[in-house]
Amino acid sequence: MWIDRALIGLAIGLATLPAIAAPPQVAVSANAPAQPRIFRSEGRGTFGGTTLRYSAAVEEFLLPGASVFVTSYVRNDTGEPAKRPVVFAFNGGPGSSSLWLHLGLLGPRRVDFDDATRPQTVAPFATVDNPDSPLDVADIVLIDPPGTGYSRVLSSGRTTDFYGVEQDAGALVQVVQQWLRRHGRINSPKYIVAESYGTVRAAVMARMMAGGPTQTGSMDGLTLNGVVMLGQAMDMARGEGDRTYLSILPSLAATACHFGKGPAGCSPESQIEAARRFIETTYLPALYAGSQLPADRRTAVARELASLVGLEEKDVVAADLRIAGGAFAKLLLAGDGKRLGLYDARFTLPLQGADGDPVADDPAMGQYVPGFVGAWADYAAKGLKVDLDVPYEPIAFREVNGRWDYGFGSGVPVGRNYALDLATAMNRNPAMRLMVGTGYYDLVTPLGEADYVLAHAGIPLSRTSIRHYESGHAPYLGARARTALARDLRAFLVDAK
Repeated sequence: MWIDRALIGLAIGLATLPAIAAPPQVAVSANAPAQPRIFRSEGRGTFGGTTLRYSAAVEEFLLPGASVFVTSYVRNDTGEPAKRPVVFAFNGGPGSSSLWLHLGLLGPRRVDFDDATRPQTVAPFATVDNPDSPLDVADIVLIDPPGTGYSRVLSSGRTTDFYGVEQDAGALVQVVQQWLRRHGRINSPKYIVAESYGTVRAAVMARMMAGGPTQTGSMDGLTLNGVVMLGQAMDMARGEGDRTYLSILPSLAATACHFGKGPAGCSPESQIEAARRFIETTYLPALYAGSQLPADRRTAVARELASLVGLEEKDVVAADLRIAGGAFAKLLLAGDGKRLGLYDARFTLPLQGADGDPVADDPAMGQYVPGFVGAWADYAAKGLKVDLDVPYEPIAFREVNGRWDYGFGSGVPVGRNYALDLATAMNRNPAMRLMVGTGYYDLVTPLGEADYVLAHAGIPLSRTSIRHYESGHAPYLGARARTALARDLRAFLVDAK
């Protein structure tokens, strides 16, 4: 996951946070090995109701200046592997490994907790079989970009060649090309599954992969059958205007209902629809009017808005009708002494004692990250047989995120809507399809923002499916949400239309 707004982004949602200065650039470790390293293992499991055997490999791919590790799961008993889809997957950050998608949704093993709002937070952690993995219908390749996981920029390389939007996407296109050649899968159907800032990477990669003189400089001819985006963060040009408050409102309304603060008899779904109607009929005109909105009308709007999102009318008035996610997270359960997670508003922690770290102190990230990190350590060593004398980097905030080049030098991600790159890729490839999944309770990349971006970027909606899940920024947290997402993903991968 990981948005991507913590140090300027654990993806775009936290882009409003003050930038944290990047440390001085230092030479990065590691010399290129004589031969790429590969760690192999075998497994057996039941996925989507099908019992099968698979080969797992944690394998290294060498780029000029970088060593990139990917974890592959390939089904063994297929008669024509070249016709079998390959899913390339990664998370975001920038600076995040693929750990979250790996142990949360796609891998044959997942972190052992299903109570998404009260996960285990202390060791020992464990993995369990993951029957929701789509390994029955597609092979899976999880990529850790340079600076994350076991992947590193070598002493012969420069971090500036990899820590940036275009540089990063170009490097991962090379990794995809190498994997396809190494495994004889150039002619296989190809998909990308991306989360958070990874959706920016996916959009740019999709635009690059066909090649051309202005893209990779070669006519690569690698087109994608489909892209799946979770917690999309493509539009970094949206600024801090009224759109921010409009797009987050359905998520605030759903969250209020979840905690019993909405109208009697509400459901998260009904509140999302109520918020959309309120935006169209009342909220947008009121915000557009600004200081010209008559006092009596302002009072009526504040009253209706307060009822919708479960806050006191005085708090809505004090915020000038504009409720930000961070303020809402502290206000909704303030009477109970609790605050909500931005990455998943179902998670709570006490208000008292909270510090100001945008990730470590987030009630969601702070509670479910330890399970992923701890479970991976055992699974990598015992299940995947990895024997490397380097630590696995889940999210590299200072070393990668803090140095990221968004096209304007390292710093705040501004000025570019990468949904336009995706629209270009889909224009070039009339068969490419898109699936976008968001969580009801994601206050970082809210569902209203996804709806807006898709409707305003020229993306062909006839080839786009939009799904909402009863979860947060990582829409696979919780058994019900994960099962629903896995079902939709499996259908997307087998749909040849």
